Amino acid sequence: MKPLVTKNEMKRVDGYSIETIGIPSAVLMEKAAMSVAEAVRDYCLRKEYSYPQQKILVVCGTGNNGGDGVAVARILNEWGFLASVLLLGEETKATEETKHQLSIARRLEVEIQHETDFNEYTIIVDAIFGIGLSREITGNYREVIEKINQTKSWVCSVDIPSGIHADTGTVMGVAVKADLTVTFGIKKIGMVLYPGCDYANRVIVADIGFPKKAVESVCPKVFYLEPEDKKMLPERKKDSNKGMYGRVLIIGGSKDMSGACYLSAKAAYRTGAGLVKIMTEETNRIILQTQLPEALLATYKIEDGLDLKETVLKELNWATVIVIGPGLGTKKHAEELLKTVLEYALVPVIIDADAINLLAQNQYLKELFQSKNRGEQFIFTPHLKEMSRLSGDSIDKIKANLVSYGMEYAKKEKICLVLKDARTIISDGVVAYINCSGNNGMSTGGSGDVLTGIIAGLLAQKATLLEAGAFGVYLHGLAADREILEGNTYSLIASDIIKGLKKEITK
Repeated sequence: MKPLVTKNEMKRVDGYSIETIGIPSAVLMEKAAMSVAEAVRDYCLRKEYSYPQQKILVVCGTGNNGGDGVAVARILNEWGFLASVLLLGEETKATEETKHQLSIARRLEVEIQHETDFNEYTIIVDAIFGIGLSREITGNYREVIEKINQTKSWVCSVDIPSGIHADTGTVMGVAVKADLTVTFGIKKIGMVLYPGCDYANRVIVADIGFPKKAVESVCPKVFYLEPEDKKMLPERKKDSNKGMYGRVLIIGGSKDMSGACYLSAKAAYRTGAGLVKIMTEETNRIILQTQLPEALLATYKIEDGLDLKETVLKELNWATVIVIGPGLGTKKHAEELLKTVLEYALVPVIIDADAINLLAQNQYLKELFQSKNRGEQFIFTPHLKEMSRLSGDSIDKIKANLVSYGMEYAKKEKICLVLKDARTIISDGVVAYINCSGNNGMSTGGSGDVLTGIIAGLLAQKATLLEAGAFGVYLHGLAADREILEGNTYSLIASDIIKGLKKEITK
């Protein structure tokens, strides 16, 4: 797992390295520039271009990001490339580091311009703004960025695409659309959230010498998972039996609506749960027994008018993990089922789909949840619209700062929140994960039900709530990515994601 940082955290890492550790800022800048120059050179070598074929323009602002860019142009020229600097803004207002780099560049006869024809260049390096940008881009800077985006040049951004907010991924009026972004030391949160990640495109994280002690000094609270982290999944022992891998109870599926609970149950099995039982309406029995004979069943008839409490309590006592919501509906019996779970469940509970909607529309259930919640028991899995219903906040407000919002809500409610979006946020209120796996083919019916089953399967194997949420979302995305290798995002359906799990759950 790797950390993600805000702009202020990254500035503190930089400051700690320079002021406390004593690494000169010029050394860090030189290493940063070298990493960008190497990325440009590698691009040219892959394209089998000879050096003179490339005309490179490095567009520089007057901040330290611009200083990095001037050094990039100087290094590329030393390697035999034709690299020029386009300097934006007043040189007299440049940082001392950037003025120093301009002085070196001039002594080495690097061309420094103040206006140019962008279409003359095959490669453009964007070093206009760094991570400190906090206001909308206007005037000449906006015009320059628009011109860069209109060219057919290959574009490499230095640290972050100019115009992207480093904390939220928001476009600050206009932003450079890069083909490659070379960022320094640690990825910034805004580079993995939408739309920022679209503008950053492919990202290289360059090691420019920030000491581990400097990174640890800011205590990062946001992380992302990588394929190597799959080794942290719950271990399966050679000498074992199904009882060792947990018992998942899925309460869902309204009358003649079995699809959601079926997908959740199958995904839980595919993720390694020992036993899975579906508690559902009697009319779903035959189809579920046919589709998933591995699942146990506990059914009830709504029209009987029976008190479901005793039936539910029996199943709650059996389970080591409870899921409630997939396809459950929001009628009176569903409300009673949720009420009983909230009142009596003593094991981890995933509140999903219709169970979230029931909480959102029923103040009594909300108060019951708050009175019974002791922390470290509940996972909520809302998409943005469900989150809006649950919290009363607009989707725009939620999306404005997705990570902070998710962390604050999880902390306030003492839950693990899986806030589903193109970049899903998983948080227990203390730390957060941003999921970077998956694709747009997952925007399809049943995908969320599969995710719920995966999380339940991990919980059944004694993962913590946060581990189950983070790894569940990550595996869900990896499985979908695996499936489109042999297909496409248009044709992906929820059951394909379950198939992908067989290939992705490896140690």
